[in-house]
Amino acid sequence: MPAIVLPTVDRGLETYKLSPARNFDILTNGAAPRIAYAAVHVVADPLGAGDPWLDTAIDWDKTIAYRRYLWGLGLGVAEAMDTAQRGSGLNWPSSFELIRRSVAAAADFTASTGRPALLASGAGTDHLDVADCREIDDVIAAYEQQCSAIENAGGRIILMASRALAARATSPDDYIRVYNHILGQVTQPVIVHWLGDMFDPALAGYWGHDDLDQAMAVCLEVLNGNADKVDGIKISLLDERREVTMRNRLPDGVRMYTGDDFNFAKLIAGDREDYSDALLGIFDAIAPAASAALQAMAKQDMAGYWEIFEPTVPLSRHVFATPTRFYKTGIVFLAYLNGHQDHFVMVGGQQSARSLLHLAELVRLADRAGILRDPELARARAAQVMAVHGVGG
Repeated sequence: MPAIVLPTVDRGLETYKLSPARNFDILTNGAAPRIAYAAVHVVADPLGAGDPWLDTAIDWDKTIAYRRYLWGLGLGVAEAMDTAQRGSGLNWPSSFELIRRSVAAAADFTASTGRPALLASGAGTDHLDVADCREIDDVIAAYEQQCSAIENAGGRIILMASRALAARATSPDDYIRVYNHILGQVTQPVIVHWLGDMFDPALAGYWGHDDLDQAMAVCLEVLNGNADKVDGIKISLLDERREVTMRNRLPDGVRMYTGDDFNFAKLIAGDREDYSDALLGIFDAIAPAASAALQAMAKQDMAGYWEIFEPTVPLSRHVFATPTRFYKTGIVFLAYLNGHQDHFVMVGGQQSARSLLHLAELVRLADRAGILRDPELARARAAQVMAVHGVGG
């Protein structure tokens, strides 16, 4: 098997031998035991003429091809979320173009394959500069604009957290007012997204409280008051206990979509009370394994489920290590190693957000999790990145 020279934490080098590729038994056309969305990255265009820190250049063909790949694995696509660098390089005009293209691609995939292409897209307020947000009505208008655009394009909504709301709200009542207003207008049930400040420091104190238990109570008040307009809640707090607590308190018919990239396997498996569905950034990187684990669950093979998922958890914890907001670098690095794009370039130049040691450990953990679908290609591409940094070149 191919081997690669990787740096170690003691400033040394090691020759690491990759494992043989693993063939996963992916989801078939049968009903999946859980709803599973992958929050998906975008493929940057390295030949774009703009300045990467300032301008958004997207390779639309490769970006949409990756969504079709995920649908082919039986996974849904959560579009234009933080995994796609929403708010950290991907602006609203580019996000809406991405959503519009994905809605069209989903319809084409379903028509051409006869298989459903699950798609939901992020609506937020990111086109509103926080400095220009004078009052809560400005937040409401911004949400209305994006929700209307997505619904008019034929999409379903994931109601994202708002930096502007976090900055301007003076009490929990402001959050309740905004969410009640927006949920009262949507035409289809939405997924509400509670994103923790480990992903976005600008969202600290969301729902009007720094204390997460008090914040949860406000969020639950919103959900209970609008249960007919809410498909589910995705919480990204990396806190298993709080997710289970909230899951057990949800109104009837409202799903819990885990956003816990540290504890997802256990939360999806569930307990005697309930389980979580999934809307996860890590499913972008481990898509074949996620599909296969759900296929094992569908066959009531929980031993197989755990055998597949257990080695992906250390990988996910490394991808989402502090500072968590840089996790997207690992997602795109793995997409590059697996041949889903021809370069390791990101919108906003974010490929530089993680250290070479971090990337080297990604190679080891991805190999142990069996998600490197072509070990020789992964070796060659990882070696190129290492050589650019003076290792093994």
